[in-house]
Amino acid sequence: MPIYQTKLENRCEVAERTMAFYLEKPPGFQFKPGQYVDLTLIDPPEMDSSGAVRTFSIASAPYENNLVVATRMRDSAFKRVMAKLPVGTDLKFEGPMGSFTLHKNPSKAAVFLAGGIGITPFRSILRQANHEKSPLLLYLFYSNRRPEDAAFLDELQELSKANSRFIFIPSMSEMERSKKEWAGERGLINWEMLSKHFCELKGPIYYVAGPPAMVAAMQQVLTKAGIDDDIRAEEFGGY
Repeated sequence: MPIYQTKLENRCEVAERTMAFYLEKPPGFQFKPGQYVDLTLIDPPEMDSSGAVRTFSIASAPYENNLVVATRMRDSAFKRVMAKLPVGTDLKFEGPMGSFTLHKNPSKAAVFLAGGIGITPFRSILRQANHEKSPLLLYLFYSNRRPEDAAFLDELQELSKANSRFIFIPSMSEMERSKKEWAGERGLINWEMLSKHFCELKGPIYYVAGPPAMVAAMQQVLTKAGIDDDIRAEEFGGY
């Protein structure tokens, strides 16, 4: 697997306790939307038992000029270092890896089920699909506790307005803890919520990404609905 040199170009907060990091795109680096890389800190000032390498889905699209990764910011040595890295700092990454990529059959809709930071591969897929004017019908169910926790929420809402083939269904499960108003879906993604937007749940290909418990719950929901073969999943543990 190739190892590339890169630099930190910028970082910004994309939700409460969630940061996006913009990296220089090395010449010749190519990837498919939905793939991931292993990012390595070079000589970090601190390191814990988990080491200096972390796996990140690429949140940017292949047509874009830089690479974007995003993560929940918790109190680990790796993330403390990432939060303070000066712009221009050298980093390394290995990749791309993974097969969590969009199917090509235009007769089958894609249904993305995202929980929390599991949105990152779908952001890449959706931005590229919009750029290429993909004929695929795309649904995104995006579950968070509050709007404050939902990375890229405003951007995804704008993208759904720009692309008539993209239907966006965000849902919040703990609005009693939010300071914002919310007129959309509430609660966790479940069979009833999916059924509200589909006459027939069989037919699309389902892509599930998020914390392990959320991924397991979604797989159970889909299996109970009689969907077995058309489920693709990726877990985001320890973020």
